[in-house]
Amino acid sequence: MNFKQPLIAGVVAMLLLSGCTNEPSLVKDDSYNATKTGAVTGAIVGALVGYNSKGGNAKKALVGGVIGGAVGSAIGYSMDNQANEIARALGTGVNNDPLARLDPNKQLIVSKSDKYVKIMFRDPMMFASGSAKLKARSRANIRKVAQLLAKYPKTVVGVAGFTDSDGGYGYNQTLSQKRANTVANLLSRNGRPAIKGCAYKKAIAPNTSAKNKALNRRVEVYLYSKRSDMSNPCR
Repeated sequence: MNFKQPLIAGVVAMLLLSGCTNEPSLVKDDSYNATKTGAVTGAIVGALVGYNSKGGNAKKALVGGVIGGAVGSAIGYSMDNQANEIARALGTGVNNDPLARLDPNKQLIVSKSDKYVKIMFRDPMMFASGSAKLKARSRANIRKVAQLLAKYPKTVVGVAGFTDSDGGYGYNQTLSQKRANTVANLLSRNGRPAIKGCAYKKAIAPNTSAKNKALNRRVEVYLYSKRSDMSNPCR
C-alpha cells in the first residue's frame, strides 16, 4: 500500500487548520500545544482511514484528513481553553515552567500538557495540619473550578492528594486520600472524579527540611479530554 498519499493529505489538513485564531482573554497561554497535537493526530488518522476505506483514494484521504484534523483540533482547543479560563478565574496564568513547583511563593499553579490540564493547590492554603477540612478561601477556589467544568461536561476529572513524610505511610496515605476526597466532592459536576491518595510518593523535593516538606504537601486536580488519557498521578 502507498502511504504517501494519505500522509500528504494529513499534512494538507494540518496546514488548513493552522490558520485558526485564538480567542482573546486577560490571562492565557497562547502556545496551544493540545490543539496542535490533536489536529496532527486527527489529520493523520483521518487520512489513513479515508484512504483505506472501501473505494478509498487520495480525495477521500484528504477529506478524512480534514475531518479528522478538525475533530482533533476541537478537542485540543477545548482543553487549552479550559486551562486559560481556569487560570483566569483563579487569578493567575498558565505556567508550564517546571521550576514553578519549587517556588514556595506559588501556592496555586495551573499548567497543561498534551494530555491534561493540571491545577496544583499547595497544602498551606488548603488544609490545617492533619486536617482534611478545606479552608474557606480554598473551598471558594475549588467551587470556581467546578462552575467552569459545567461548561465542559465531557471533561474527565482526577484528584490526587500528597503529603510529606512525617508520620507513617499508612497515616499519610489515609490523610492524602481524605483530602483528595474532600476536593473531589466539590468537583462532581461531570460524574465522580477518580481519586488517589499518594501519601509521600512522587515528592517534589526531598523531605529533608521544613521548606521542602511544605512543597510536597499539595492536592492536584487533573482534567482530561478522555478517560483513556488518565494515568496514575502517584507514579
